[in-house]
Amino acid sequence: MEKRGQVTIFIIAGILIVSSIALFFLFRSGVVPGIGGKAEQNPNVFLEACIEDKIREGIELISLQGGYTENPLSIYFKFEDENLPVNISYLCYNQLPYALCMPQKPLLIQHLKNELKNYISEDIKNCFGELTENLGKQYVVEANYQGFEFELIEGKVIVKIDGEIVLTKTEETTKQEDFEIIILSRFYDLANMVQKIVNKEATTGDFSHYNLFLYSDFDINKYKTADSSVIYSVKHRESNEEFRFAVRGGVMPPGFGLKFT
Repeated sequence: MEKRGQVTIFIIAGILIVSSIALFFLFRSGVVPGIGGKAEQNPNVFLEACIEDKIREGIELISLQGGYTENPLSIYFKFEDENLPVNISYLCYNQLPYALCMPQKPLLIQHLKNELKNYISEDIKNCFGELTENLGKQYVVEANYQGFEFELIEGKVIVKIDGEIVLTKTEETTKQEDFEIIILSRFYDLANMVQKIVNKEATTGDFSHYNLFLYSDFDINKYKTADSSVIYSVKHRESNEEFRFAVRGGVMPPGFGLKFT
């Protein structure tokens, strides 16, 4: 029994030694499972890790403020379950009595792309710089950054970086270009839903509760304010992402009551 125990100890010790040696060479080579490998092998993974948090931060900020990072045409509103009020932009607005609201951004998705692009522009450039700096530790690097573009599609945000990196080492040269970052998000889906609500408000003066049955992927809530504005909260049930915005239109003059009941 004692010899069997000693054999087991030696086997475990051998496994630990072999594992340690393997990990040493793994880290030394720069190939680390779960991180995506070396920058020269996986530049898109490197860039995604660098910029993803900033993209998500921008999406959340823009979504919760009605599609803008800053906008003077907004209402200061506090939700009951939150500690602080926030500025929520009007996406459909008219101050005149009786008149239906007018969409402020008819091309909403293009507007959201521009807002998000402006929000992360410097960070994308900095991440590209970090990538080239990282590669410069092992290569002679020639880098050319020309900017980036966004695509918002169902379930995804895609960032395409217009840049080129030429790597040279021991007279061997390789070129990398067409960098692409993909972030899973329902930003586009929410924007489409918001556009439908705004269009309905602008044409009929109300997004009826009957419409809610047609859009089972979303939880849609309305909050009425003292100045006859309506705050919409649109939440995607699967991802729990939320978009808030305000509308004001079709308001009756004092003494005639409110259109929204």
